[in-house]
Order: sequence, then structure tokens, then C-alpha cells
Amino acid sequence: MSNDNVIVDEIRVALEHDSRLPHPAEVAISEQAGTVTLRGTVASPGQRRAAVQIAKTVAGVRDVEDELRVDPRDRFDDDQIRGVAIQALMSDREVPDGRIKVTVVDSWLTLKGEVKHQYESNAAFEAVCGIPGVGGITNEIRVVTAGVDG
Repeated sequence: MSNDNVIVDEIRVALEHDSRLPHPAEVAISEQAGTVTLRGTVASPGQRRAAVQIAKTVAGVRDVEDELRVDPRDRFDDDQIRGVAIQALMSDREVPDGRIKVTVVDSWLTLKGEVKHQYESNAAFEAVCGIPGVGGITNEIRVVTAGVDG
């Protein structure tokens, strides 16, 4: 067995043992000279990011090319997604109350607003990235230190 197959096999096993990816068989893996390419579909941006992170942890991997598509198999109404997103933002202590507005159009979630620190914008993105049914996320949160309350 060549090193290429060993790397691919190790990534496959790692994907199968990670609970963040309920359908790891939908991810195709190839490797050439330490560069791994991931293709196929996942259900959320969070799953996409998880697959890339998992591949990067395997010994011998120098780079990961992410060609995964997000395909929200379980269709949710935009209003349901928005409600879940708002709840997730409200539940996160690092996201300032009332500063982030959420819109959802055709399963695409957009975050808008102004925060005082970058970590608050990052926390808002992380809070919504694992929501089922989200096909993608646009983060339009601005970090503005002057003129933002609290």
C-alpha cells in the first residue's frame, strides 16, 4: 500500500469517528504529494470546517484543498432557521445582546450589526455555523471601537 492510500485511509477513519460528521461517506478524499483534496457534500458550514480540520490533523498532510459543497438536505423554512439563529446568539455570552441582526433567504444566513471587539463577531459566527438547514453564512458584522455602547 502506498503512502497516498495510508493518508487517505487515516483521514477516512478520522472522519468516520468524528460525531460532527453524520455522513462521512459523502466526503471523497484524494491525496497527492501531501496535498489532500476533499470533495462531496456536507450539511452545514460547520461540518465543512470540521472535515478540513480533521484532514489537517493526519500525519503527512501538508495542505488541504476544500472543494466540499454545503447541501442542506433537511430543508427548513427560513423563519425557522432565523429563530434558531437568534436563540443561538442570545444564548452565547460572548455575543452582545441586541447588536446582531439575522436575515435568512433561501437557507442563506446573513449576520449584520456592529460590535466592539473582533471576538464578538467571531463568537456570533461560531454560534450559528452548526445550525441545521443553513446553506451558507455571510458575516457582515462590523467591528467598531468608537461609538459603540457598552
